[in-house]
Amino acid sequence: MDRLQAMAVFARVVDEGGFAAAARALELSPPVVTRVVAELEQHLNTRLLNRTTRKLALTDAGSAYLQRVRAILQEVDDAEAQAAASTRELQGTVRVLASPALATYFLAPLVGHWRERHPRLLLDIATDHAVAGRVDAFDVTLMVVPEGFDGNLVARKLFEGDAIVVAAPAYLQRRGAPRVPEDLERHDFLRDTGGAARNGARKLCLCPASGQGADCEVVPRVVLQSTSTDVLLRAALDGAGVAAMPRLLAERFLASGTLVHLLPEWNLSRFAIYAALPTQRMLPARTRAFLDFVSGQVGQALAAQRGTVL
Repeated sequence: MDRLQAMAVFARVVDEGGFAAAARALELSPPVVTRVVAELEQHLNTRLLNRTTRKLALTDAGSAYLQRVRAILQEVDDAEAQAAASTRELQGTVRVLASPALATYFLAPLVGHWRERHPRLLLDIATDHAVAGRVDAFDVTLMVVPEGFDGNLVARKLFEGDAIVVAAPAYLQRRGAPRVPEDLERHDFLRDTGGAARNGARKLCLCPASGQGADCEVVPRVVLQSTSTDVLLRAALDGAGVAAMPRLLAERFLASGTLVHLLPEWNLSRFAIYAALPTQRMLPARTRAFLDFVSGQVGQALAAQRGTVL
């Protein structure tokens, strides 16, 4: 048994959530992946995974082993990158975690430029609506955090933004435009249940854009909810209802008139985008290269998003 390969296979099974998905990612057959993990468990004389017909779950021993395995695999990657440094061309993989919206609208437009600059560095982007608990499993995690966030993270701020209320002209022709926040309670609302909204709260808290005056809480009538920003944006464009959107995603549609900014004297929230790093390891050269690249390309990435066509 190749122990290093077995460690890598085991870690990929956990990351992908199953043997079949790991096999596809590793370009191996599912029986081979299953056998490798079984041989690893036999070698360790302990069970690492509890297998059911519906999902896999780490045992306590498996969770502790995975943490050490990730550190070992990272050290191996770092050693290979250092050995190749004499060629002045970084190699290896940069594993990035981001929400689906950030991956699509922020990272994806940068991939071509990244490839030109670092042709031998593989960018491996995973998506998840809840990223905070997985920071230690990735080289870089892009996080959306509310204004005033004070978490215990090693992170670099990339940019700030805010959320606004929007709707399509066709919807407003049928239902009229809200004049004050309380009017939203009589409108069809397209609710985002991803990210920070996963706490289940249905209230919207609007604050004066001027920064002066009291906040206003409303409970709109939800007619569609989704964790997908694309689903909500598409539904809003088609006149299905009122939606809360990051201003950045809405800007192009506001400029073209396909969306209308409602209640412009009010904002929903302000947020910041951070690139968070694992706290237990030194920063590899390839990770630093990715951080420097993303930080330097923020302006271009935001400009590219403003030109996005769905």
